[in-house]
Amino acid sequence: MKKQITIFLLALVTFTSCKKSFIELSNPNEVPVANAFKSENDVLLAVNGAYTALRSGNNIGEGSGLFTDERSDDTGRDDAQSNAGEPFQFGDFSLLASNTYLKAHWSNLYQAISRCNIVTANIDKVTFSSNDTKLGYLAEAKFIRALMYFQLVRKWGPVPIVTVPLNSAEEVSAVTYRQTEAAVYKQIVTDLKDGLTSNLPNLQTGANAGRVSKAAINALLGQVYLTMASSLTEGRDENLVNANTYLTAAYNVRPFTTLASIPYADVFDVNKKANNPEIIFEIVNKQGDISYSSGIAASNQPLGETINSLKIGLGVGGNVTRDLVLDYEPNDPRAAFSIKFASNTQVQDYYITKYRDASSAAGINGYGGNNTPIIRYADVILMLAEVNMLQGNSAVAIQYLDMVRARAGMPLYAAASATAVYAGKYPTLKLAILHERRVELAFEHQRWFDLIRFFTTPELVTFFKAKSQLNFGLAKLSNFSAKDRYYPIPLDEYKLNPTKMYQNPGY
Repeated sequence: MKKQITIFLLALVTFTSCKKSFIELSNPNEVPVANAFKSENDVLLAVNGAYTALRSGNNIGEGSGLFTDERSDDTGRDDAQSNAGEPFQFGDFSLLASNTYLKAHWSNLYQAISRCNIVTANIDKVTFSSNDTKLGYLAEAKFIRALMYFQLVRKWGPVPIVTVPLNSAEEVSAVTYRQTEAAVYKQIVTDLKDGLTSNLPNLQTGANAGRVSKAAINALLGQVYLTMASSLTEGRDENLVNANTYLTAAYNVRPFTTLASIPYADVFDVNKKANNPEIIFEIVNKQGDISYSSGIAASNQPLGETINSLKIGLGVGGNVTRDLVLDYEPNDPRAAFSIKFASNTQVQDYYITKYRDASSAAGINGYGGNNTPIIRYADVILMLAEVNMLQGNSAVAIQYLDMVRARAGMPLYAAASATAVYAGKYPTLKLAILHERRVELAFEHQRWFDLIRFFTTPELVTFFKAKSQLNFGLAKLSNFSAKDRYYPIPLDEYKLNPTKMYQNPGY
């Protein structure tokens, strides 16, 4: 093999017969695609395989905060051992193109895309008893593919687009080039709109919790259009109209009257997750299961603390920046629920308590049952506040903002903005909405995406430079520059074709 083909390697070996692999080996036990898709259940298993890819911390699973929360101003790493390693580069804004965590993230996102492509390319081989079932599976696969490209385009900008299985080095080479952000967004929108033609339910419940619904498609479409309005140079007003339309469609099928009827703590209560009316799309974890449980509660429990898990914490847990701690308003119950100060002399820092499972069912190994929220109604409501603010509908925007503040028991916007402290920190409605998203959705992997949507690149640089280094931790704010708006293209991908896989500026 003259050069290493890395970008879509998994696309070539997953569910494919591969006449010759890049390493000239064949697997005698491999099942050719033509034989793998014979029944409706075969398609279901393939779709489930796409869902399974989401669970990884290298994808969008609960451990993926390294690529979002730690990139923002919410979390970081303050232990010397981590500071010496590659993970610290994300929050320190010293990321190298050779970073192996970055490469793993890129590869895992494309692995999920390849699994979706296998479904869309082979589903016609199967005869379905109901066309609705077929369209439903297609909608699920296309939603996951769109979700993966949405991750890619916001983190890297222009990226390769692949919508079919790749079965040879020549096919890989033909698609190994970066397409424009506009082209990537076009593919995302097409996939999601296709999903809306299916008969998926408005919301998924019971045994189907964690699967895609019409509300999830509409909510993601709304977020995509909202992001396009700030990311693309053309079509801003049209994108805002579309964002409002699809976010409203998701909001209108909510299974509750007011957000205030759902206590904030209930949203994350592991004992109430089966009947959580606020969740639109989530990754479901199985309590007590070594393979499919959640580890977020235990991994965030530092030495001397017991609130998260029965598993004894031996380290420092997950680090929360004081910048976030200080952004909570006095008496905000979301702060008391989401974070706690670890008083052990070896820790002396805040850690995450938002996801807890100290039950006997999770046990001393910390096999928790916490689900991973991807989209929930408070997120949709605050995006509706955002889009109405951008459209000049301030009164409507405030109504949505107040829904979230009322549920938290906080003063409504008019009263809060009349106080000197609140008005000083959030002098505009835009900053008030950004603040609300931060404290409401903390540790839900939204903050970095919010920052790059709310601010242009120069504004983002100014925003970070204005922060206190003391409240940010050991990561150096002075490192932040315009290059940090995007990640570097992983070095192995760049080397495939330095012209077509050109590097992002500054790396």
